[in-house]
Amino acid sequence: MNIEKVVFGFFILLAFTLNFGFVLGPMDVAHQHDVFELFLAIVVSLIATVIKFGDRTQVGALHLATSLVADLQLIAAALVWGHAMYVTQVGMTPEVTSMVVSFSAGALAANVVSVVLLIGETLQHRR
Repeated sequence: MNIEKVVFGFFILLAFTLNFGFVLGPMDVAHQHDVFELFLAIVVSLIATVIKFGDRTQVGALHLATSLVADLQLIAAALVWGHAMYVTQVGMTPEVTSMVVSFSAGALAANVVSVVLLIGETLQHRR
C-alpha cells in the first residue's frame, strides 16, 4: 500500500464530504449551513490542492484544476458570508445564504469531478 496515495485519496474524499455536508439542507435557511463547516471545507480543500501540485500527469493536471475551482468557489462563498456579516451587516438573509450555498455547490461539483477522476484512475491501475 502506498501511503502517499492513501493521503491523497483521504484529502480528496474529505474535501468532498465536508463540502457536501455544508451544502446539504434547505438553500435559504442559514442555520442549516454552519460557518465552521465551511471553514473546514476551505482548509481541507486548500490542503488537497497543495498535495495535487506534485503530480505531473494529465490526470494530475485535471485533479489540480478541479481543486483550484473548488478553492475559488469556497473562498467566494466565505467572502460573501463575511461581507454580509461584517461589511454591510445585513446578516445571513435567505438571499445571502442562497448565494453562499450556490458557490459551495459549485465547489461540490468540482469535488465530484475530482472523486470520479480518482476512482477512474484507481480502476485503471487495477487492470
